[in-house]
Amino acid sequence: MIRLVGLGPGGTKHITLEAVEIIKRADVVIAFARIAKTALQIRAEVKTIDRVDQIVDMLNADREIAILASGDPCFYGILDFLQRNGIAIDQVVPGISSIQYMMARLKKSWHSAALLSFHGRECSIEELRNSKTSIVLTDSSYTPNYISRLLSNMGVKGKIFVGYNLSYEDELIIEKQIGADIDDYSALAVVVIENEMD
Repeated sequence: MIRLVGLGPGGTKHITLEAVEIIKRADVVIAFARIAKTALQIRAEVKTIDRVDQIVDMLNADREIAILASGDPCFYGILDFLQRNGIAIDQVVPGISSIQYMMARLKKSWHSAALLSFHGRECSIEELRNSKTSIVLTDSSYTPNYISRLLSNMGVKGKIFVGYNLSYEDELIIEKQIGADIDDYSALAVVVIENEMD
C-alpha cells in the first residue's frame, strides 16, 4: 500500500495524528531532506531523496510505503507528479498547507483569494494585478522582493505580507507596502498581496 502523507508547513506540532500513525507503522518512509528532518522526530529511519523521480525506484507493492510531502500534497504538490508517472496512490492524507497556516497567522479570510504558485513554474503575473487578494508560493527566482518590485512597476498599490519558514522556530512574518524592498530571508516563503483596487 502506498500512502501520500502531507506533513503540514514544517513544524511537528502541525502534523495530524493520522499522519503520525502512518509514519510510525510504515515499512518504508520516503521524504525530501527538509521533511525527513521532521519525520525523524517521529521514527528512526527515513529514506531521504533529493529528486522526485527517485521515488519511483523505491516503490515495492508488497510493503507499506509512506511518501511524505510538505503542506498538502494535493495543492501544487507531489500528487500530480506521481499520478502522471503511473503510480497508484492508495490513500492521500492531507496536511495543513503553508497558505492555511499563513492566513491563520494573519487572521485573514482567504475564500476569495487568487492562489498561485511560482514554485518551479511560470504563472501569470496579471492575475496578481487583477485580484484584490492573492496568495503566492515563491521560489528562488520569484522572490518576495521580485514580486513586490514587479507589482510596483505595474502600478499596483497596497500591502504585501511575507511569511518565511512558517511554523519553524525561525519563522518570520513581515508587512510592507508593495514596492518596498524586502529581504529574502529564505526560499521557503508565502506572499499575501492586498491590492488597493480602484
